[in-house]
Amino acid sequence: MLNISKNRVNDQIMLSPNIKSLIHLQSPTLKSSVIWSLRGLLLLLIVVMFLPWQQNITGKGYVTALNPSSRPQNIQNAVAGQIREWRVGEGDFVKKGDTLFVISEVKDDYFDPQILARTTEQITAKQNGIVAYQAKIAALGGQIVALRQGLDFSLQKTRNKLQQAQMKVRADSADVLAARKNNQITIDRLRRGEEMYGEGLISLTDLESRRLKAQEDNQKQISTEQKLLISKNERINAKIELSSVMVEYQKDIAKAESDRSSGQSSLADGQGELSKLQNKFENVRLRRNQYVICAPQDGYIVKTLKAGIGETIKEGESVITLQPNNPKLAIELYIDAVDLPLVAKNRPVRMEFDGWPALQFSGWPGVSVGTFGGQVAVIDRITSKNGQYRILIKQDEKEQIWPEQIRIGSAVQGIIMLEDVPVWWEIWRQLNAFPPNYISDKTEEKKEK
Repeated sequence: MLNISKNRVNDQIMLSPNIKSLIHLQSPTLKSSVIWSLRGLLLLLIVVMFLPWQQNITGKGYVTALNPSSRPQNIQNAVAGQIREWRVGEGDFVKKGDTLFVISEVKDDYFDPQILARTTEQITAKQNGIVAYQAKIAALGGQIVALRQGLDFSLQKTRNKLQQAQMKVRADSADVLAARKNNQITIDRLRRGEEMYGEGLISLTDLESRRLKAQEDNQKQISTEQKLLISKNERINAKIELSSVMVEYQKDIAKAESDRSSGQSSLADGQGELSKLQNKFENVRLRRNQYVICAPQDGYIVKTLKAGIGETIKEGESVITLQPNNPKLAIELYIDAVDLPLVAKNRPVRMEFDGWPALQFSGWPGVSVGTFGGQVAVIDRITSKNGQYRILIKQDEKEQIWPEQIRIGSAVQGIIMLEDVPVWWEIWRQLNAFPPNYISDKTEEKKEK
C-alpha cells in the first residue's frame, strides 16, 4: 500500500484464474471506452442530422445610407476660381447654408468690378434702339397704307379718264359713219348733177354748188376721221397711264415694304442682342453669387480635397467631402448571380459588423451572438462592376437596433435567411452543388401533385 517496494503483486493477483471476482471488478479496457465513445458520437451525429437547418446566402458588403441624399457627397464649385478664404476645417459640423470657403475670379472677362452697371447701360441702349425700330416700322406701315389708298384713288381717276376716252371714241366713230354717209350721198348727187348738166336739165350754178357741197362733206369726213384717231390715241394713252400708275405705286409700296422688312429684321436682331445682354447680365449676377460656396445640408466635413489659400480650382471640381447628419443606415451587400432569384424583398438578413464581436452560426440564427437583423429593401436589376448583384438591406424594426458606433464604409458580413430544411438535406445539397431552396421547391411540387 505504501509502494515501498518496486515489486508489485497486484498484477499477478489480477491475472490469477482462481480469483474471478477480481476479474469482474477490474476497470474497463481502453478499447471498450473508444467503442462506446464512437457509438455516442454516431448517435449524436444522427440526432444532429435531423435538426432543422435554415438555408442561407452569404455575401460581403459595407455600410452605406439608404437614401442617396444621406450618403457622403463631394461639394463642387460651379465656376472656376482661386481659393481666397477657408471658413471650415475637417471634422467641423456645419448647417445648411453655412459658408464653407470663398473664391475669387480668375477669368479676365469678369475682372471689371462695374461689369453689371455697364451691362445695364448696354441693355438700356439696346432697348431704346428697339423702340426706335418699332416706331420706324409703324411709320412705314402707315406709309404703305397711304400709298395703297393713293393707288386706289389714282386708279379710279385713271379708269374714269379711260372710260371717258372710250365714250369719246364711240361718239367720234358715230360721227365718222355719219360723215361718210353724207359724203357718199353728196358724191352720188354730184354724179347725177353732172349727168343732168350734160343733158341740160340743170344749170352750171347748180352743178358747182353740188361740187362745193361734195368738197365740204369730204373735208368733214376727213376731219371726223382725224378726231376719231385722236380719240383712239387718247384711249390708248389712258390705258398706258392706268398701267403706269399701277407700276409707280407698286414700286413705292414695294420699297416701303422692303424698308419695313429691313426694320423688322433690325428689330429682331436688336431683340436677339437684348436677350444676349440680359442673359449675360444674369450670368454675371449669378456667377458672383457662386463665389461663396455654402453647405447644401447639415453634416460633417470629412475631408478637404484642396489645400491652402491661393490654389486655383476648375469649375465642377470636387473640393470638400461632406457626410450628411443622421443618415438612415443601410447595408450594401453583394451576392452571386446564381443566388439572385432566391432573394426577395423583406427577406430576413443576419449581419456581422467588422469590429463588433459576434459568434455566427449561419444555419442556426437563434443561437448566434452579436449579430443584427435586417430586411432586404432594394435589389438591383443589373450587375455591378465586380460581376455581382447589389442589394440594399435596411434595419429590421423588430430586431435589435444597430450599434451607433458603426460608420458608413464599415465592412459587413451578411447572411440572407431562406427556408428551413434538415441538416442532412443541406449536406446532400452542398455535396451535389445544388442551389438553396432546391429541396424546398421539390417538396412543394410533391405536395401539389
